Amino acid sequence: MFASNFRRVFSAAFHQRTFTKVSLASHSRVQPSKFQFGNFRILAMAYSVEPRGAPNSLDYRLFFRNSNGQVISPFHDIPLYADKENQILNMVVEVPRWTNAKMEIDTAAPMNPIKQDVKKGKLRFVRNCFPHHGYIWNYGAFPQTWEDPNHTDASTKCKGDNDPLDVCEIGRKVAKRGEVIQVKVLGTLAMIDEGETDWKIFAIDVTDPLAKDMNDIDDIRRLMPGFLEASVNWFKIYKVPDGKPLNEFAFNEEPKNREFAMGIVNETSGQWQKLISGESDAGKLSCQNVTVDSSKYKVSAAEAQAEFDKAAPVADLIPRDPEVDNNNHFVNTKA
Repeated sequence: MFASNFRRVFSAAFHQRTFTKVSLASHSRVQPSKFQFGNFRILAMAYSVEPRGAPNSLDYRLFFRNSNGQVISPFHDIPLYADKENQILNMVVEVPRWTNAKMEIDTAAPMNPIKQDVKKGKLRFVRNCFPHHGYIWNYGAFPQTWEDPNHTDASTKCKGDNDPLDVCEIGRKVAKRGEVIQVKVLGTLAMIDEGETDWKIFAIDVTDPLAKDMNDIDDIRRLMPGFLEASVNWFKIYKVPDGKPLNEFAFNEEPKNREFAMGIVNETSGQWQKLISGESDAGKLSCQNVTVDSSKYKVSAAEAQAEFDKAAPVADLIPRDPEVDNNNHFVNTKA
């Protein structure tokens, strides 16, 4: 009971701190920095986020800027690798741990800001399915990856879900929405979502105290016993309160190891390269970017800024239904 109440109080405090205009730390402009990880150093590029509209509204957007203050796409302009030689990747955090708002990179909108998912005109929230509260990891995506909906995966025999690759960061820190963090890949889970392959990559922030001891999927089992099972359970049941069936998985619900996961990362990176070059059909996706020289979708900094200027003006947070935080759902996984 104490832990549950603590998470709720912490989540509410985090929510207020993140979204008030006067205290959004990510408005500040910072320079690229180097930090130590193991026996090598990583150049962490500086990114910031700037909100538009009111949090908890249909107009809310979170735009990304680079260290020069230019509007960029988190889908296309942030490199996948922070350090390719040492296999350290950039992750864009969409949903901080313990929160419920279903935030995602808007792949269809110019410059791909983060927005809250909408269904039938209403904002979407992940329900609290006992014993979980909100998302149990920092959840986000790998930039410059794409699960091609016209490609049938050799392992799952299902096509891609038309999104960047999803990432579950398992470290102890609660990240900020829109934060770009550096992670190492540990493994993956193959969820089958309404007939589509929806890979979930497990990763850990390289600055986490456990990062030096985690190199593969079995290290999660060893150092965080029960966590992989809890993650499978979370993905299996989280849509049930909204009237959906239990989700299914390939490989008998068994997560695959790091080597397998890195194969998925590199495969979806190749699919993104075909997308951004125009070789693959973009469909309804927006591929506008300001940094990919080989892309036919590259736009000027002024054009990118113009997309930001079209968004609704920043406004105060709108209170949301308290049922989102207070109601627990008990799901029968045997049904």
